[in-house]
Amino acid sequence: MMFENFIRENRDTFIRKVNDIATMLSIKPEWLMFVMYFESRLNHKAVNPITKAAGLIQFMPLTAHSLGTTTDELLKMSNVEQLDFVYKYLKPYKGRMKRWIDVYLAVFYPAAMGKGDDYVIKNDLVARQNPIFDINKDLDISVSEIKKALQKHIPGEYRYLFS
Repeated sequence: MMFENFIRENRDTFIRKVNDIATMLSIKPEWLMFVMYFESRLNHKAVNPITKAAGLIQFMPLTAHSLGTTTDELLKMSNVEQLDFVYKYLKPYKGRMKRWIDVYLAVFYPAAMGKGDDYVIKNDLVARQNPIFDINKDLDISVSEIKKALQKHIPGEYRYLFS
């Protein structure tokens, strides 16, 4: 499984659960692993010091609250327990995540899911908080820019899963 070396605890159980979640969501498990790797390096204790987002997919505090928890509670959970909230978050998007980028966009900016590469997120704050995606530095982020930035983090042997 992709990025399994980054899983520090409960590796076998974690991978089984990722596979189960991917099946329930009708997505490839590698897509989900990549999103968690990119967002947190698969560290369920990761916290963004600026936004206070926390956990495997970097749950924002308001998002955690909408899921019936808090970022503090998420950080107390094991990586396997936290996957329940990853699933709970992604479940409403089942059927809309047809490409790997849609899985990422479900976490990053759901309004962009299913849109073409030329779709632009016109939000200065999002661009300032995520300069990695604003490749041309115009304070707009296109789906194409997000894909290009993310593809740099996909190991070569897995690129075929992300085309």
